[in-house]
Amino acid sequence: MIAENIAAIRARMEDAARRAGRDPKEILLCAATKMNDASRVREAIAAGVDCCGENRVQELVQKSAEHAYDGAPVHFIGHLQTNKVKQVVGKVTLIQSVDRLPLLECIEKEAARQGIVQDILLEINVGQEESKSGFTAEETPEIAASMAQYPHCRLRGLMAIPPVSEKSGDNCRYFEKIRRIAVDITAKKQHNSLMDILSMGMTDDFEDAIACGSTMVRVGTAIFGARYYHNNG
Repeated sequence: MIAENIAAIRARMEDAARRAGRDPKEILLCAATKMNDASRVREAIAAGVDCCGENRVQELVQKSAEHAYDGAPVHFIGHLQTNKVKQVVGKVTLIQSVDRLPLLECIEKEAARQGIVQDILLEINVGQEESKSGFTAEETPEIAASMAQYPHCRLRGLMAIPPVSEKSGDNCRYFEKIRRIAVDITAKKQHNSLMDILSMGMTDDFEDAIACGSTMVRVGTAIFGARYYHNNG
């Protein structure tokens, strides 16, 4: 079933890309693997996802020990607490959810300690929602301009989770806003900023995101089915 789901998503991604006049190969499929065990993650990798995105440090550590991600890059896409940075830096190819300055500073410090350069994305709270973290659209260019101060972090682009949409097309204005910010940052050719990734679009809106310039969609439910949250207490 997972392989069939991924094939269907790929077809939709290709269709959306072609409608937008884009090359489907420009867009990566990131499997959002939260609450899926190692065997299901391996199944998704075998079916050809481009990378896996993990939301929780505990799951990242456990599944890494179980070699769940073998054969595909793993990204961290969830809210990252500064006291857990050591468990993520150097363990993932990309930290997509750098959403505040103290976190960026902590990642820089840990990457320097390890003697590596950690690839990151800046997360933008594009809908200005109180329930979500992230830089504002206004302060993101300032952070990007300061990346020379963080030589052990490399800015690869931007990530956003827009508000839940009521209908198809609702989030296009947010996706377009993120794309414009990325274009402006890229044009300045700032030090330590590669700006080749726009991570936006999930199960309900990835086709709209592709139409607006996304280079990476993060899909969980459409690959693995609905998640069932339960209280272990």
